[in-house]
Amino acid sequence: MFRVKKTKIPTVILKDFQKFASGYTKVHKEPDGPCVKTEIPGPKSKALFKELSDIQQCGSVNLFTDYEKSVGNYIADADGNILLDTYTQISSLPLGYNHPELLNTFSNDSNIRALVNRPALGVFPGIDWPQKLRDVLLSVAPKGCNQVMTMMCGACSVESAFKAAFIWYCTNKRGGKTTFSDEELKSVMDNKAPGAPKLAIMSFKAPLLQGAFHGRTFGALATTRSKPIHKLDFPSFDWPCAIFPHYKYPLEEHKRENEEQDKKSLAHVCELFEKWEKKGIPVAGVIVEPIQSEGGDNHASPEFFQQLQAICASKCAALILDEVQTGCGPTGKMWCHEHFNLPSPPDLVTFSKKMLTGGYYARPEFKPPQAYRIFNTWMGDPSKLILLEQVLKVIKTEKLLDLVQCTGKVLKCGLHELECEFPDKINSVRGRGTFLAFDATSPEMRDKIMGNLKKNGVLGGVCGTTSVRLRPALTFAPKHAEIFLDILKKSLQQIK
Repeated sequence: MFRVKKTKIPTVILKDFQKFASGYTKVHKEPDGPCVKTEIPGPKSKALFKELSDIQQCGSVNLFTDYEKSVGNYIADADGNILLDTYTQISSLPLGYNHPELLNTFSNDSNIRALVNRPALGVFPGIDWPQKLRDVLLSVAPKGCNQVMTMMCGACSVESAFKAAFIWYCTNKRGGKTTFSDEELKSVMDNKAPGAPKLAIMSFKAPLLQGAFHGRTFGALATTRSKPIHKLDFPSFDWPCAIFPHYKYPLEEHKRENEEQDKKSLAHVCELFEKWEKKGIPVAGVIVEPIQSEGGDNHASPEFFQQLQAICASKCAALILDEVQTGCGPTGKMWCHEHFNLPSPPDLVTFSKKMLTGGYYARPEFKPPQAYRIFNTWMGDPSKLILLEQVLKVIKTEKLLDLVQCTGKVLKCGLHELECEFPDKINSVRGRGTFLAFDATSPEMRDKIMGNLKKNGVLGGVCGTTSVRLRPALTFAPKHAEIFLDILKKSLQQIK
């Protein structure tokens, strides 16, 4: 077992933590630290990989998990290795593994029936469904967004938000009419205008190769630009892609350059609106991540998002904020866009991952005027809302958003110290809350860092071409941050 030494937490941060330490969750039976017994993957994991590869393509598999033995912020693999998990199922576990409040969720007959009878929510919702939506999803809705549609995952949430934006845009173009001409009804069956209009959704790419990630289904994929392998061989739409700001760090030392990046990006957005209008494919909506996650944890300023919203309003296009990764607290606020002080609510906000169910919030005017316009058989899953209800209770009672802010300070402070100590290996520490990242000096350096982290007992994630990203559970506390920082330091020292 790797023994970690204590990292000194700055006094100001420690005082912040002590303000609410009594409310911090006590994860049952969580180990004191990582314990690595074999190489990773070990012999049992390799045997399982061979077994699975006979059935399906599984080259993406990282490790085989023992979910019986995983607990809190620690993940156990098939070979008995225990790792501190800073990636949490690709940023999807709000309370870590086997949280007692969630394990007890289906201990009553009513909740079991919701699980077993899985209704077709668009046609046969349960008698308690409206109340569940109000009590759970609308209780944490972004301000001004009182409409919510549930979906199964992030990609279908994005797809459905696109449809809502197109419906709203076309209804406005008809002067508010909600009926259709015979020509529209006939032409749409042949995938032709005017029933199937030529419209576009604008997204963002990074100045380098990678950029936005919004999903792998066809509409979402047209706006995804994080890795070529996601898109190869698939036909796509002729939709515009603007350049996302590319900041230099530390931010306080590059204020002028970063402001220029904002201006350059916003000018490109305006240029693309005009260009696609001339092409006869007007932009009906713009989708953007508050933090461009899969593409490299790329950030933009509150002023950038405020001005982007103003541009969308002036062009009569919907602003869609994709909060699939950033939603449900990892930045220290329930929704990352709350950091931006937008003058008015976003038009649509997509969610999934830590929210457990997928879906989108919307302003009232984005409610489709007809049934079946945004629809599928299940439209989410009541059992996921039952789990989310418990998650939100724990977030509130145990003050987890405060914990995220405090732990984030510990992590960020420690990462800044390490980038100063190892400038030949890492740089560009950035992020909000525990939604953090740093860059390695090369892709090869990143591979060495990630390999050493795993050998030393930490499971982490990557994004972009050189970035290491942290996506811990909301229960990740300063004590976990200390362990991570000490192991990261050891991992960097091991690289000669």
